[in-house]
Amino acid sequence: MTVPGTSRPAAAPAPAADPRRLGVHLTGDGADVAVHAAHANRVELCLLGEAREDGTRPEERVSLLGPVDGIWHGHVPGIEAGQRYGFRVHGPWDPDAGLRHNPAKLLLDPYARAVDGEIRLDPAIYGHVADDRLAPVRAEPDGRDSAPYVAPGVVVEECAAEPGPGIGWEDTVLYEAHVRGLTMQLPGVPQHLRGTYAGVAHPATIAHLKQLGVTTIELLPIHAKFPEPFLTAKGLTNYWGYNTLAFFAPEPSYATRSSRAAGPEAVLDEVRGMVSLLHEAGLEIVLDVVYNHTCEGGADGPTLSLRGLDNAGYYLHDDGAPGRLVDVTGCGNSLDFRRTRVVQLALDSLRYWAGEVGVDGFRFDLAVTLGRDGARFSPRHPFLVALATDPLLRTKKLITEPWDLGPDGWRTGQFPAPTADWNDRFRNATRGFWLSDPREASRGHVTGHLRELATRLSGSADLFGHGEVPGGRGPLGSVNFVTAHDGFTLADLVTYDHKRNAANLEGNRDGTDDNRSWHHGVEGPVAPDSPAAEIVPVRERSMRNLLGTLLISAGVPMLTAGDEIGRSQGGNNNAYCQDNEISWIAWETTGWRGDLLATATSLLRLRREHPVLRPDRFATGARLDGDDVPDLSWYDETGAPMTPEAWHEPQRRVLVMHRSGAPWGDADALVVLNGSLDERRVQLPPGRGGDYELVWDSAWDHPDEREPTDESGNGHHVPPGGAVEMESLSMRVYLVPRLE
Repeated sequence: MTVPGTSRPAAAPAPAADPRRLGVHLTGDGADVAVHAAHANRVELCLLGEAREDGTRPEERVSLLGPVDGIWHGHVPGIEAGQRYGFRVHGPWDPDAGLRHNPAKLLLDPYARAVDGEIRLDPAIYGHVADDRLAPVRAEPDGRDSAPYVAPGVVVEECAAEPGPGIGWEDTVLYEAHVRGLTMQLPGVPQHLRGTYAGVAHPATIAHLKQLGVTTIELLPIHAKFPEPFLTAKGLTNYWGYNTLAFFAPEPSYATRSSRAAGPEAVLDEVRGMVSLLHEAGLEIVLDVVYNHTCEGGADGPTLSLRGLDNAGYYLHDDGAPGRLVDVTGCGNSLDFRRTRVVQLALDSLRYWAGEVGVDGFRFDLAVTLGRDGARFSPRHPFLVALATDPLLRTKKLITEPWDLGPDGWRTGQFPAPTADWNDRFRNATRGFWLSDPREASRGHVTGHLRELATRLSGSADLFGHGEVPGGRGPLGSVNFVTAHDGFTLADLVTYDHKRNAANLEGNRDGTDDNRSWHHGVEGPVAPDSPAAEIVPVRERSMRNLLGTLLISAGVPMLTAGDEIGRSQGGNNNAYCQDNEISWIAWETTGWRGDLLATATSLLRLRREHPVLRPDRFATGARLDGDDVPDLSWYDETGAPMTPEAWHEPQRRVLVMHRSGAPWGDADALVVLNGSLDERRVQLPPGRGGDYELVWDSAWDHPDEREPTDESGNGHHVPPGGAVEMESLSMRVYLVPRLE
């Protein structure tokens, strides 16, 4: 097979200074080049010239030396920053053995720091023969040159980043957002910066984040991506970005038009500028990263990078049939973390983003795949051990999505320190107590999540109290959330019982049916002049209950961007392909939306000012260090301690939690929950002896609405043992100043 192009007539390149340092690194009079292709018999570095009008580029090829431990390498003089390049790999074509080398395909360097342009969907980007509908025709190598259709890598200068603000886990509040969706409609952000990296760091965006009180923005993937062909065929795109093309390169489409016009180096500079400006404002940035699979899809997918370099070495496959991929991600392929080069690729990528771009941490998508030794997950997997011991990475925030779709894929609480896990049990218990349980009660059914909710309120010791050291990771090992990018928004949780995903063009079959939501009697939005308008205040109170539970529980809270102002996706609970108003935040802050924003801000201020509302250790239920009260106590609505039998009564819907502030030199906190459909009279426990001061009530539309709501006549100060009237489906937070 021959491919148009020219080979450099000069002698073979000199060896790279360090053949095992993968990627292209400027040094001396050129660059050291190294790429892993263990089964190849020749690898060519392709240096690309300026694009012609037809999209093709002049191409100069240099045959690399090797292999050394499967790595091909060389020092190539004359390479400078801005050079576009790729690889062509010669070797056996044997799909049954998992080998798919095809030199007609220009391959992206997995270590490329930047990419130029975007991939165009065409049969030529497939290693096998595909027809115009991209369906496989023959399992033989396709001879069409893919270079005009793919995005080459770009050589960039290296640099070191300044460290971020270093916010402790005990003070952290995560805010999950999408680069585009966050600012596409944000007032104050200029039109040319909306939906960009620069827009994320614009003063208007920063002002909102700082006023709200979050500390750490967690961005959905910004690695360069390539949408699934089936989405492109429908005129849709992978908006969320969980389909990675390059693990070192930023997604170009999120950059400003001026940066894209200036070239890939300017795109990278915009990302670095975003990180720097956020740090200057005292904010951290965490990246959602997808090392569990790539955009090359299943065996019938395109050949863009890893598949053409070493398909059998990078992708998880059936040991008895190497040509058959094992998919534990639901995305067609899974990276094989039994392989040294796969582990190295992920670690090198993480070090780059932390050390040279300056990000403060990472959230690992489908992290169980990263800890699999084939079918078996191990918390002592070499990759996870490396994260815990790497001098740079162990200092960053490391967050796992602790599940995948493979065997025994649910592993919440089973990852090792210093990682923190997304706690889906917290999400389910909170939604269950405030939404699905009352929904069933309104239909005459009795269900109960009281015991489960108490466990989550107190930090999920059943999940995070175990590990290699006594006490496990503690409550800060739990990332608590009620909503995330995947699923209903906060407003949609109280508005819909059923998903509305028609816009995804999958017949409403996609997305989960386990929403644990409650429309409160009417499906969908309710007009103000509708006879059903009476349910609107209850919906709003339910949102405040969910926020309140999230922000006073032990653990690290995560808000989803826009929930603080009641963002809706119209009931779409799987908006991964909706790069439009369905997913973008509509920044309306008037009326009830403004009240909700004030509530979220007030709760976060309370949390920030009172460490008793964000404990960093598990409670014991005992009196510690001479304290007058236990560090954590539970009471029923009569003010009596909860008995073992009471915890198992499904009809019980009132719970009182008393948390001592003594370990933090703070006031005590009393949280009263009424999850029943009726008003309840609740007698407050004796506590420490001082009056209880009401600081927040979910019955308040606005946190400044501090009118007395109890019968005691004491307004917001209630004596120990005093009784209060609790609105149906409501919660309160009281503080008890310590007596000196």
